[in-house]
Amino acid sequence: MPIAPPSSLPLPPLVAFSQRLAVASLLALVLLCLAWELWLAPLRPGGSWIALKALPLALPLAGLLKRRMYTYRWVSLLVWLYFTEGVVRAWSDPAPSRWLALLEVALCLILFAACVLHIRLRQRSAAAAPHDHAPA
Repeated sequence: MPIAPPSSLPLPPLVAFSQRLAVASLLALVLLCLAWELWLAPLRPGGSWIALKALPLALPLAGLLKRRMYTYRWVSLLVWLYFTEGVVRAWSDPAPSRWLALLEVALCLILFAACVLHIRLRQRSAAAAPHDHAPA
Protein backbone atom coordinates (compact mmCIF):
# COMPACT_ATOMS: atom_id res chain seq x y z
CA MET A 1 0.00 0.00 0.00
CA PRO A 2 1.66 3.28 -1.07
CA ILE A 3 2.03 6.04 1.48
CA ALA A 4 0.45 9.36 0.47
CA PRO A 5 2.74 12.39 0.46
CA PRO A 6 2.37 14.64 3.52
CA SER A 7 0.71 17.45 1.57
CA SER A 8 -2.19 15.21 0.50
CA LEU A 9 -3.07 13.87 3.95
CA PRO A 10 -5.89 15.61 5.83
CA LEU A 11 -4.67 17.92 8.57
CA PRO A 12 -6.05 18.10 12.09
CA PRO A 13 -7.65 21.55 12.59
CA LEU A 14 -4.98 22.90 14.95
CA VAL A 15 -2.15 21.80 12.62
CA ALA A 16 -3.91 23.45 9.67
CA PHE A 17 -4.35 26.61 11.74
CA SER A 18 -0.65 26.68 12.65
CA GLN A 19 0.28 26.28 8.99
CA ARG A 20 -2.03 29.11 7.90
CA LEU A 21 -0.73 31.33 10.70
CA ALA A 22 2.90 30.62 9.73
CA VAL A 23 2.27 31.33 6.04
CA ALA A 24 0.24 34.48 6.77
CA SER A 25 2.82 35.91 9.18
CA LEU A 26 5.66 35.09 6.77
CA LEU A 27 3.87 36.84 3.91
CA ALA A 28 3.08 39.82 6.15
CA LEU A 29 6.74 40.02 7.16
CA VAL A 30 7.87 39.96 3.52
CA LEU A 31 5.38 42.70 2.61
CA LEU A 32 6.38 44.76 5.64
CA CYS A 33 10.08 44.54 4.75
CA LEU A 34 9.41 45.62 1.18
CA ALA A 35 6.99 48.42 2.02
CA TRP A 36 9.15 49.70 4.85
CA GLU A 37 12.35 50.03 2.82
CA LEU A 38 10.75 51.10 -0.48
CA TRP A 39 7.84 53.39 0.47
CA LEU A 40 6.93 53.86 4.13
CA ALA A 41 10.24 54.89 5.73
CA PRO A 42 13.17 54.21 3.39
CA LEU A 43 16.67 55.18 4.46
CA ARG A 44 17.01 57.04 1.16
CA PRO A 45 14.29 58.81 -0.81
CA GLY A 46 13.04 56.54 -3.59
CA GLY A 47 13.83 53.31 -1.77
CA SER A 48 16.80 51.41 -0.50
CA TRP A 49 18.74 48.28 -1.37
CA ILE A 50 17.96 47.13 2.16
CA ALA A 51 14.61 45.98 0.72
CA LEU A 52 16.52 42.89 -0.44
CA LYS A 53 16.31 41.70 3.16
CA ALA A 54 12.87 40.36 2.20
CA LEU A 55 14.40 37.86 -0.23
CA PRO A 56 15.53 35.26 2.37
CA LEU A 57 12.01 35.37 3.82
CA ALA A 58 10.42 34.61 0.46
CA LEU A 59 12.48 31.44 -0.07
CA PRO A 60 10.78 29.19 2.53
CA LEU A 61 7.23 29.96 1.41
CA ALA A 62 6.96 26.87 -0.82
CA GLY A 63 8.28 24.62 1.95
CA LEU A 64 5.75 25.97 4.43
CA LEU A 65 2.93 25.43 1.96
CA LYS A 66 4.11 21.85 1.33
CA ARG A 67 4.39 21.28 5.11
CA ARG A 68 8.06 20.33 5.05
CA MET A 69 9.19 19.93 8.65
CA TYR A 70 12.76 20.91 7.79
CA THR A 71 11.51 24.25 6.47
CA TYR A 72 9.49 24.95 9.61
CA ARG A 73 12.57 24.20 11.70
CA TRP A 74 14.97 26.50 9.88
CA VAL A 75 12.41 29.31 9.54
CA SER A 76 12.02 29.23 13.32
CA LEU A 77 15.76 29.99 13.50
CA LEU A 78 15.94 32.46 10.59
CA VAL A 79 13.18 34.62 12.05
CA TRP A 80 15.41 35.59 14.98
CA LEU A 81 17.63 37.66 12.65
CA TYR A 82 14.61 39.76 11.71
CA PHE A 83 13.49 39.92 15.34
CA THR A 84 16.91 41.29 16.29
CA GLU A 85 16.78 43.89 13.52
CA GLY A 86 13.33 44.94 14.69
CA VAL A 87 14.42 45.32 18.31
CA VAL A 88 17.51 47.34 17.35
CA ARG A 89 15.58 49.63 15.02
CA ALA A 90 12.70 50.05 17.48
CA TRP A 91 15.24 51.23 20.02
CA SER A 92 17.31 53.47 17.73
CA ASP A 93 15.14 54.72 14.82
CA PRO A 94 12.76 57.65 15.01
CA ALA A 95 9.09 57.30 14.07
CA PRO A 96 7.71 56.01 11.70
CA SER A 97 10.52 53.44 11.47
CA ARG A 98 10.16 52.75 15.19
CA TRP A 99 6.52 51.66 14.71
CA LEU A 100 7.37 49.54 11.71
CA ALA A 101 10.15 47.89 13.70
CA LEU A 102 7.71 47.05 16.51
CA LEU A 103 5.38 45.54 13.93
CA GLU A 104 8.30 43.50 12.60
CA VAL A 105 9.02 42.22 16.12
CA ALA A 106 5.36 41.22 16.58
CA LEU A 107 5.24 39.40 13.23
CA CYS A 108 8.48 37.58 14.05
CA LEU A 109 7.06 36.38 17.36
CA ILE A 110 3.88 35.19 15.67
CA LEU A 111 5.85 33.39 12.95
CA PHE A 112 8.11 31.71 15.51
CA ALA A 113 5.16 30.61 17.65
CA ALA A 114 3.30 29.26 14.60
CA CYS A 115 6.35 27.28 13.43
CA VAL A 116 7.01 25.81 16.88
CA LEU A 117 3.33 24.94 17.31
CA HIS A 118 3.24 23.29 13.89
CA ILE A 119 6.36 21.23 14.60
CA ARG A 120 5.15 20.08 18.01
CA LEU A 121 1.67 19.18 16.80
CA ARG A 122 3.03 17.23 13.86
CA GLN A 123 5.47 15.35 16.09
CA ARG A 124 2.70 14.48 18.54
CA SER A 125 0.38 13.27 15.78
CA ALA A 126 3.18 11.18 14.26
CA ALA A 127 3.93 9.61 17.64
CA ALA A 128 0.25 8.86 18.26
CA ALA A 129 -0.41 7.43 14.78
CA PRO A 130 -0.54 3.64 14.59
CA HIS A 131 2.34 2.20 12.62
CA ASP A 132 1.71 -0.54 10.12
CA HIS A 133 3.98 -3.51 10.54
CA ALA A 134 4.14 -5.87 7.60
CA PRO A 135 4.39 -9.54 8.47
CA ALA A 136 7.81 -11.02 7.86
